[in-house]
Amino acid sequence: MFMEFRSTAPLIVQGDRTVLLEVNNPLYEEARDHLARFAELEKSPEYIHTYRLSSLSLWNAAAAGLSAEEIIEGLARFAKYPLPDNVVTEIREAISCYGRVRLVPDPGDMTRLRLVSDDVLLLLELERNRDLKPYILNRIGPHTLQVPASRRGQVKQALVKAGYPAEDLVGYVSGVALPLDLRELRQSGTALHIRDYQRSAADVFWAGGSEAGGSGVVVLPCGAGKTIVGMAVMTLVKANTLILTPSTIAARQWRTELLDKTWLSNDQIGEYTGDRKEIRPVTITTYQILTHRKRGTKGQHLRLEEEFPHFELFSQADWGLIIYDEVHLLPAPVFRITAEIQARRRLGLTATLVREDGQEEDVFSLIGPKKYDVPWRDLERQGWIAPAVCCEVRLPLPDELRLVYIMAERREQYPIAAQSPNKLRILEQLLDYHREDNVLIIGMYLEQLQQVAKHYDYPLITGKTSNRERELLYEDFRQGKIKHLVVSKVANFSIDLPDANVAIQISGTFGSRQEEAQRLGRILRPKDDGSQAYFYTLVSKETIDQEFSANRQRFLTEQGYRYVILYEDEIPSALPELTLTPPPTAD
Repeated sequence: MFMEFRSTAPLIVQGDRTVLLEVNNPLYEEARDHLARFAELEKSPEYIHTYRLSSLSLWNAAAAGLSAEEIIEGLARFAKYPLPDNVVTEIREAISCYGRVRLVPDPGDMTRLRLVSDDVLLLLELERNRDLKPYILNRIGPHTLQVPASRRGQVKQALVKAGYPAEDLVGYVSGVALPLDLRELRQSGTALHIRDYQRSAADVFWAGGSEAGGSGVVVLPCGAGKTIVGMAVMTLVKANTLILTPSTIAARQWRTELLDKTWLSNDQIGEYTGDRKEIRPVTITTYQILTHRKRGTKGQHLRLEEEFPHFELFSQADWGLIIYDEVHLLPAPVFRITAEIQARRRLGLTATLVREDGQEEDVFSLIGPKKYDVPWRDLERQGWIAPAVCCEVRLPLPDELRLVYIMAERREQYPIAAQSPNKLRILEQLLDYHREDNVLIIGMYLEQLQQVAKHYDYPLITGKTSNRERELLYEDFRQGKIKHLVVSKVANFSIDLPDANVAIQISGTFGSRQEEAQRLGRILRPKDDGSQAYFYTLVSKETIDQEFSANRQRFLTEQGYRYVILYEDEIPSALPELTLTPPPTAD
């Protein structure tokens, strides 16, 4: 049988739902940007990248408004061979599954909801489903099942497991009204401009206040202004708001941003952390305080509020909106309480939907599907985030450590490889090359970080550094009083250091892609002079350190970043070639 073959096309779509993409192809970037909307990157070696069409990635695409025909047309346009018939069929089926069943209010009973579908046989199938069956109260005709309103979240989780994610049209409680608008001028007197994509993200989430809006996730790069999207949504909802953040530092940055860019007064904003317990019309808390267990309750079968006493915060005010900042970090216990507060509008903000615990489906069912996404490189081209090059430097283990590494148990091998003293020699060369830049040195092992900080007399921030000291050091860095910071993973999240333009990662958290996204995000704020950012990862070659680095690299490649691999003997001669564009010259 004759099969059309187009040698210049960059894709091969295979029958097992994997898609192979040629990197050294003139159409690579265009094809990659199309794939990123509905497929997951699995592998990204030098020449061929492997994507997979998962049901969840296709449901997210459907929720964001992408049709099956748009997906199929794009794949066909870039494919070397005709698309396998089964893949075309599976794409159409997966997209059609989203919204085949709908959750709507029960007009006769506020304590119940109706699960409705035009497909009579599908509803019969779901009625017998093991996960959904415990929540079915009654059948009302061939197209309708009744379920408890109090189990709205659990019903949606069961439907996702069954492969038929529901369109939730039940609606939301309004919450206590809170008149709120953005300022035209910041407190500094400079104009506040809401970027088009920030306004679009807020509008798509809000959906005119209809039942079709009000829950979902906005995916934007670090440095692209996710906080402003959150504030823009708050001005649309105009109700009391609870904001969940990864840390006390992040919570206080939200407070600063709210005071700077909205008309909220200081006494309208509360901080609910380990330091303070304020409940105000806008209350900002942390995942850490919310998941603090009552002593002696672990392993006991208790009500959520008994096991996690601070969960009372969710019911202590009539919230009209809950914002989950860095939603990919949401701890498992917060999913459990979120399942019980589905009547509140929920906005997730994140740079990546990747979760290392595999709970992406719970984000989808309980926070909501992806509602808005902008590729990182699109925003880079528009000047909203700094251009960046990512460089992995591979270096050998010292001979004296090689044998120790080989003889160690696997769980002990990574610390040996990640803390190789050879990395400090490369670090010295990079610091010399970037001596005029603002540099973050990032790692996960305290002894390694202490060694670097002591050797260079650089400030060190770890989990043991008080919040006050952290804030002072971050502010000194912003003002240029210090040009180098040594930081542990506590600096991964929600830290605004706009002048940082070089990050050197000397060790990471195993193969965490979400951590890679956050660490790159620390240097992506656009620079006043338009210059680029540099993200280096130092890796011990032919070890588990290199294996984990390959996993973290997947995120960077998926977002379209130039990823260069260098070896020790190529430093520093190759460094000038990493410049993407010549730096601007003074007039």
